[in-house]
This record gives sequence, structure tokens and C-alpha cells, in this order.
Amino acid sequence: MDTLHQKYETLKNILREAGSVAVAFSSGVDSAFLLYTAHEVLKDHALAVTAVAPFFPKRERIEAGEFCAAHGIRQVIVKTDVLETEAFRHNPVNRCYLCKKEIFSGLIRVAKENGMQTVAEGSNMDDLGDYRPGLQAIKELGIRSPLREAGLYKKEIRALSEELGLPTWNKPSFACLASRFVYGETIDAEKLTMVEQAEELLLAKGFSQMRVRIHGTMARIELLPDDIPRMLDDDLRREIYDRLKAFGFSYVTLDLAGYRTGAMNETLTPRLPDRF
Repeated sequence: MDTLHQKYETLKNILREAGSVAVAFSSGVDSAFLLYTAHEVLKDHALAVTAVAPFFPKRERIEAGEFCAAHGIRQVIVKTDVLETEAFRHNPVNRCYLCKKEIFSGLIRVAKENGMQTVAEGSNMDDLGDYRPGLQAIKELGIRSPLREAGLYKKEIRALSEELGLPTWNKPSFACLASRFVYGETIDAEKLTMVEQAEELLLAKGFSQMRVRIHGTMARIELLPDDIPRMLDDDLRREIYDRLKAFGFSYVTLDLAGYRTGAMNETLTPRLPDRF
């Protein structure tokens, strides 16, 4: 057995030993793979728990429901009011910690109500390479991270997902819309809607892996380097500019460095807080 499939067997054993699992399910590549595997191993003792908040796009929520329906997986929707928390709205550098702490506290409650022994989330080995304070909240709450426990990396999860026929295998990476805000800038529902509308437009235009970062009312678009020339097509450029202006942005810019994860962490000082 090759290393990739050894890791997959390790993952299944981890889930089997857990007995019953509530999976934090966002419809992303990692959580979809984890949920599918948990359901294959545990059947009705696997539960999908999907958090609903203004910083999670409606599209993701719909796709999560469709995935669960297609695979016969029971799903519970949990609404979170973390946006009402003043500390979160101020968007400090530990915003992700504050958010994860509240959301996963709610997921733990739902898991207990549904008789699930374990709460699991889908971070993988690649998530250890950036500043991710949310992982500290997960650790403090006793949330399991089976993909990391099995030593799985993103590319391996995509490869296994493709083998299993999961529609998420080549889905672009996604992070919550709050990550589009520069640290210290207030997060509110209006600006979250602006960002969601802008990214939905770019997706509709065929830009699959991208981000629209917001600085005040300025949009900073990050695209894969190979996609940048297409954005400069005069008709497309003008259409996107006009539409983003209509969404409420005052200025629309293109980041020449291109798409990269954790771009807002570049605004932090070189001496970051401890990485978790």
C-alpha cells in the first residue's frame, strides 16, 4: 500500500475509534472529504454541522446542503451571531481565534444534543504553515483535527477526493469573507455583502481562484498570475469596474503580486504572535 492510501486508512481508523463524529462542514475541499469519509466509516454516527453567518457566502451554504443530500448525510444548521460581538467586529489580529471559539462552542452544544461523542474539523498539514490563531481555539475546546492527525496535505486530500468521485476535489480554496478585511478595519454586514457580490461576479466570469480584499471602500483583486492578462481585456475590465462600483466600492485595483493565501497577514509586523 502506498503512503497516500496508508494515510487514508489511518484517517478511517481515527474516525472509527472516535465512535461518533460531528463534522464542522463548510462544503470546502477538506471538510467535504472528512465528512464523506466519516459517513463511510460511521454511517448514521456521522453528522454534518454547518455554521451560518454573514461572513459565509450563501453559495457555500447551498453547496453544503446539496452535498449532504447527495450522500444521505444528516445535516444540522447552526446560526451564529459572532458579528454582533464587538471584539470580533473590530477585527483584531486574533479575530479568527474569537470567531472559532464562539462557532465551535456552538458546534459542541449541537454535537451533545445529537449524541455525538466527538467534534471534528478539517484543517490539514498545510494549515500549520501560516499564522492561524483559530487553531488555538480549536485546541482549547478539544476539537479533533483528523486530517492533520493522519498527516494529510491538501494535494493528497484533493487526490483522494478525485479517486472517490467527490465534486469538491478541484474546488478552489476558500476562507471566510472576514479574512478579506485588513486587521483593525471594522467588519460589518454591508461590506461583507460588497465582498461577496464582487467575488461571485469574478467566479461567474471564470476566475476560479481569487480574492477581493477590502480596504475602506477600495477593492484589491487578487488573481492567479495566469489570469491577470485576461482581466486586462478592455471590455471585461470595464464591466468588472462598473459592477464593483455599483456594489459600493470607490476604487477597484488589481494586485500585481497575484493570489496568495493569508495576504492580510502581510500587514502584520515581522514578529508575529505565536503560531499554533
